[in-house]
Amino acid sequence: MSYTKLSVSVLALAAMSATTAAARDQISIVGSSTVFPYTQAVAEQFANVTGSPSPIVESTGTGGGMQIFCEGIGEGHPDVTGASRAMKASEWEKCAANGVTDISEALIGFDGLSLAVARSNDFGWNLTLEEIYLALGAEVPVDGNWVANPYTKWSEINPELPETNILVLGPPPTSGTRDAFVELAMHTGCESLDFVKSGDFDGKWVKENCSRMRTDGPFVEAGENDNLIVQRLESDPNALGIFGYSFLYENLDKLKGVAMDGVEPTTDTIGDKSYPVSRPLYFYVKNAHRGVIPGLQRFIEEYMSDDALAPGGYLAERGLVPLSDARRAKLQDEVINAVAMAPKN
Repeated sequence: MSYTKLSVSVLALAAMSATTAAARDQISIVGSSTVFPYTQAVAEQFANVTGSPSPIVESTGTGGGMQIFCEGIGEGHPDVTGASRAMKASEWEKCAANGVTDISEALIGFDGLSLAVARSNDFGWNLTLEEIYLALGAEVPVDGNWVANPYTKWSEINPELPETNILVLGPPPTSGTRDAFVELAMHTGCESLDFVKSGDFDGKWVKENCSRMRTDGPFVEAGENDNLIVQRLESDPNALGIFGYSFLYENLDKLKGVAMDGVEPTTDTIGDKSYPVSRPLYFYVKNAHRGVIPGLQRFIEEYMSDDALAPGGYLAERGLVPLSDARRAKLQDEVINAVAMAPKN
């Protein structure tokens, strides 16, 4: 596919709008730990093809990345941030307050939110979203009452599950993976409870009462470094971890996915939506930095290339579920040509 390059006038305008930006040697990227392996792969390919210094890619989490990204324009601020959810209105407001308003948004593909265990765990895990909520929710129904979660073993939730202590390692509240897990797994699991269905509670009630993860031990916030969660799972075969599928895919020699509602996480099941918990992945780029930070435009073109994003591309080989051909073509045209996203309301 051929691309239309940014015109000289657009590049000049971008350079003028970044009057505080000097030509730093390396592209600076922050953001989601889930998007990190994809961006790192593009960074390595960019360096190999162009001979330019490889971009500096930092895994700060989605929320942390947005915080840093929105602090301003110039060489002291990153050029790109990865995100495992869309930018929030509050984040847009912070960006706008600091003069960061010309931003391109790129939905690069889809990822599944996976539970995983060490390969040394020989149980055939298959959890419903209801069971996941009952294991991890701060409050659950017991004997017709909404109370603090009393469950300590999986077998107390379902006698067919192991008689082992519930221990799930997951991301902190600043993580986009945490946000998505709460929305897609916890809320859906809560909505499926007979207590909630029979009480005719609406979505507002679910959001207010089913969003909190328990803090009494069975759920452990393990930080933004997914590699540390892998190490913990290897040392404790009874523990489960919450990952984006991309990270599980990178560690299939050490981990195995937990089926949800009878469906295991794979690129096929995420792509055809039979796997119940999937979400879009994004990156955001400051258009004012294009034409000022050396190689940034070429890096964006590499990220948007068919070699990276198409089915069979090197990001799909790492677990990214690609967009449709038509949707990908529209994305490539808009992002390469620095089409600005609309303000978030």
